[in-house]
Amino acid sequence: MADEESKEKDAKSAALEKSAAAARAAAKNAPPRAIATTSDRPSTPPPPAATEPAKAAAPAAGAAGPSVLECRGVKQRYPSPKGGYQIVLNDIDLHVPTHDFVSVVGPSGCGKSTLLRLVLGSESPWEGSVRANGEIVTHPDRRRGIVFQKYSLFPHLTVLDNVVFGLELDGTWLLQKWLTWPWYKKTHHKRYVETAMEYLRTVQLDEHAGKFPHQLSGGMQQRVAIAQAMIMKPSILLMDEPFGALDPGTREALQVAIVDAFHQQNLTVFFVTHDLEEALFVGNRLLVFSPFWKGDDTTPILGSKLVMDVPTPTGRATGVKQTAEFQDFIAHVRRQGFDSTYRQHVDEFELRAPKLAGA
Repeated sequence: MADEESKEKDAKSAALEKSAAAARAAAKNAPPRAIATTSDRPSTPPPPAATEPAKAAAPAAGAAGPSVLECRGVKQRYPSPKGGYQIVLNDIDLHVPTHDFVSVVGPSGCGKSTLLRLVLGSESPWEGSVRANGEIVTHPDRRRGIVFQKYSLFPHLTVLDNVVFGLELDGTWLLQKWLTWPWYKKTHHKRYVETAMEYLRTVQLDEHAGKFPHQLSGGMQQRVAIAQAMIMKPSILLMDEPFGALDPGTREALQVAIVDAFHQQNLTVFFVTHDLEEALFVGNRLLVFSPFWKGDDTTPILGSKLVMDVPTPTGRATGVKQTAEFQDFIAHVRRQGFDSTYRQHVDEFELRAPKLAGA
């Protein structure tokens, strides 16, 4: 019995190594990637200085195309310890078309993660509606993948098995894998492994497919989590401060990796972060939520509003972060959304992204 188990493990290991070798050979013979490394990424004009925000290229006016994500009049509140309710989000209108990389920033407690949970479907709005692909969001489903700051990996599974797991769970009925293993291994499992190796190659982990999570660094574990989410081909990938616990070097490498994946996989990404530099670098669109605003004399200042929704240049080398223009743009965002002494009127919000039809 022990010999049979040993032979089975050896066979599985050999098959795994064979798959990895085949994947690497395919990668070597494939055409060069459009975006491969930091130095290969094309440089585009940096973001505008804080003194000239209007010079950024704005999307065409009018209603935008079909939505992957749509929020209309969204408000959210929670019970207050002192009684009554605390409003967190106040009248949010938002349209996210296909293949947008949306970075979301704002002061602590402004509702960034609240909005992410509304989009995921783990919460429902107090008022208004959240739609994904035209349907009201009522609960989480596979069309909205998520990557958390803490790695969502199974410690007892290899890297490959972690990535394959979602496909097997979604594509087979209970016990099918075990009751029909010889047939299943030659058909479904073989196809799932090939697909998983493609995604591991995308995050540059195909050579580590046979390792377990504890054998990987924190950055590598997060890459597995990203591949784990992407393989399910969600219509929108939600990321809740996914690089917050990593050291600066690893963090920057993963910033480049997720931008590469965004271009290669035709993803739509909703990326929540507290790091302004990271938000501006990875996204092609920046959302700034803030509780620091003012309305008319009769308008109560309750909860956060979307005070900035602006396009940002993409495809830059990491060195752009050190330029004066980049830092000036960050200073502009910090003043508009984070400075409690500077409060814009609702009519002055910098909202230059495509608007919802009828909004």
